[in-house]
Amino acid sequence: MSWREAIASALAHLAAHKLRSALAMLGVVFGVGAVISMLSIGAGAERQALETIERLGRRNLVLRAKELKTEELREVRKRSIGLARRDVEAIRAGLPGVEMVAARIEVSAWQVLSASGRSKAEVHGVAAEWPALVTFRLAEGRFFDADEERRHAQVAVLGPAARRELFGYSPALGGRVKVNDVWFEVIGVLAEAGTAAETFQGVALGSTARTLWIPVSTAERKLERDPEASPFDEIVVRLAAEADPVAAARALSTLTARLHAGAADYELVVPEALLAESRRTQRLFNVVMGSIAGISLLVGGIGIMNILLASVLERTREIGVRRAVGARREDIRRQFLVEAFAITALGGAAGILLGLALSAGVALWAGWQTKVTLVSVVVASGVATAVGVASGYYPAARAADLDPIDALRWE
Repeated sequence: MSWREAIASALAHLAAHKLRSALAMLGVVFGVGAVISMLSIGAGAERQALETIERLGRRNLVLRAKELKTEELREVRKRSIGLARRDVEAIRAGLPGVEMVAARIEVSAWQVLSASGRSKAEVHGVAAEWPALVTFRLAEGRFFDADEERRHAQVAVLGPAARRELFGYSPALGGRVKVNDVWFEVIGVLAEAGTAAETFQGVALGSTARTLWIPVSTAERKLERDPEASPFDEIVVRLAAEADPVAAARALSTLTARLHAGAADYELVVPEALLAESRRTQRLFNVVMGSIAGISLLVGGIGIMNILLASVLERTREIGVRRAVGARREDIRRQFLVEAFAITALGGAAGILLGLALSAGVALWAGWQTKVTLVSVVVASGVATAVGVASGYYPAARAADLDPIDALRWE
């Protein structure tokens, strides 16, 4: 029997027993579908983690002022004024491998309005270098420059949601926005950034949609702040490409601790470390979910073995006739292995479609990012095929070892 004849015979036998064949395929279908959908969720989560980390900047180190209770804050302020310009200058001068340092102030805005609308936008004072440190994309206009920061210029860049609330369908560029008691001219509008996460690994990221950005010097000089609050809410340090983020983080922590006299009024965020932790968690998730999906494939393989053993039993006389007219043991073994492969291949194809559907359903229903990769399809199909053929080997060998005389006498 040639391979073509073996395949035709296997398909004909599967078509003659549709229900039994379908039941044998179910384990493979669900196993392959589960593997593809689980790996797609993992790949989507990793992509989302990368996008989220890009918002913080993979080569950045972030110092953030801690939120402290009133009594604790007063005690801390006896030793440290919080994150301030001296920290920026000391980091710029004393930390090796630093490319850029920029500060951010979160303004306590009790009103943000224009001539045609109001907004509950957050107001942040940032350095002119801010767009180079974090992911910023402008839809209109420009960001303020170093000269405007030096002159304490009253200019602002709006997030897309703040722009809609303040100006609606009217042009925003050149418009005027009032923050507390100070008027600002709008010189730029940020592009929509999608539905990015607000936190990552327990670290608050914030959103740029409903935000208004002004020069940090203007926020310092022209807008009131709590005198006990940290002068800066955040300091972002951009490292050179060759710098080791972990070593730089240790050096920065030591330097800042000395500047603050050991006061724990700040926290250090290392985006690269957050990404590494996220990947470790994701690998654990993939192993656990892959193991569960692998069990489904194993169960599917056992089902294929049972079906083929039953098939060998009911076709014993047929095997005897074929052996009597010249079929070799290899031909009998090949026929049953091809049947096992056919069940697995058809089940795997259905499983791929199920996996694609599950991935799309999870993305639509749960709002998670999913990404079906070629690797997940190949791995799932390959493992399913291996399990199916391995499960079919014992029934095929048993059929090939039947004695032709005994097989012909089988009733």
